Amino acid sequence: MTDLRGEVPYRKLGRTGEKVSIVGIGGFHIGKPYLDEAEAIRIVRTALDNGINFLDNSWDYNEGNSELRVGKALQDGYRERAFLMTKIDGRDRETAMQQIDESLSRLRTDHVDLLQLHEIIHTDDPDRIFEGGGALEAVLEAKRAGKTRFIGFTGHKSPAIHLKMLETASRHTFRFDTVQMPLNVMDAHYDSFEKRVLPVLVEHEIGVLGMKAMGDHIILESGVVTPIECLHYAMNLPTSVVITGCDSMPILEQALTAARTFRPLPPDQVASLLARSAASAQRGAFEKYKTSDQFDSTTQHPEWLGPGRT
Repeated sequence: MTDLRGEVPYRKLGRTGEKVSIVGIGGFHIGKPYLDEAEAIRIVRTALDNGINFLDNSWDYNEGNSELRVGKALQDGYRERAFLMTKIDGRDRETAMQQIDESLSRLRTDHVDLLQLHEIIHTDDPDRIFEGGGALEAVLEAKRAGKTRFIGFTGHKSPAIHLKMLETASRHTFRFDTVQMPLNVMDAHYDSFEKRVLPVLVEHEIGVLGMKAMGDHIILESGVVTPIECLHYAMNLPTSVVITGCDSMPILEQALTAARTFRPLPPDQVASLLARSAASAQRGAFEKYKTSDQFDSTTQHPEWLGPGRT
C-alpha cells in the first residue's frame, strides 16, 4: 500500500508498522571528500523538506564523515522528521557494541530507527554473527536499551549468502525487520537477488531496502537505461524504499522526480527494460559488486569485522 507525503509516495516497511519514502538518501556519497560539508547538509535537509524521510548510513562510510555530516544535518528539529538507519561491521559482540556507540555519537542521537549488520558478503558471516559472543548479542542489547527500534542486514555479493543469513536467523528463532540488497535491471539477469531473495522477504513480511539501482553509476555506462528508468524499475518491485546516492542538488532532484513521477510499470514496459538490458547483463559485466572485490570494504579492511574466532 502506498500513500503520499509532499508528492513523494510512502510504503510500508515490512511488518514494522512504519512507513518510509519510496526513495531514500544513500549515506556514502554524503561523506565524500569532494562534496562540501555545507552542501552535504543542504542535500539532507532539502530531501527531508521535500518528503523524503529515509536516511541510509554506515559506521565505516568515509572514516565516519558520512555519519558526522548527517548528525549535523539532523539538528534544529530535523531528527524528528527522519527515519534514520546506520550499519555496523563488527561480527563479535564487543566490536559491534563499540561501533554502535560510535555511530550514535557521530549522528548526535540517542537512537537510530534501524540498525543493520553491514556487508554480509562472507560465507562465515552468518555463523559469526549468531554464535555465542557474536554481533547479534550486541544488536539485541542495543534494542533493549532503546538505541535502535528495528534490526536488519545488508549485502551486495551473493543471493546465496543472503539466504544463508535468513536461514541461520530462522534456526535461532530470530526474524529480521529489514534486508538491504541490490535490485536493478542487470540483477534480474545474473545471480539475481530479485529472483532468489525477494520472494522470501515478501513471504515473511520483511522490509525490502533496494540499493544499487544504478550500480554506483556503472549500470548507466551500459548506455541501455536512463537514471529514471533504473529508479523506476527498482520502485516497481515490492521494495519499501530504493536507496540512491545523492552527491549534488541536481542528483537529489533526479531522485525526487523519480519518486514523484513513479507509477506502476505496465508488464510490457518491464519486459522492454529487461530485453534492453539482457545482453549487457551477461556474466555480471555491470555488477562489479558481485563479480569483484571492488566494493567489498570489509575484505579490504578485515579489522572492521573484529577479531576472528579463537
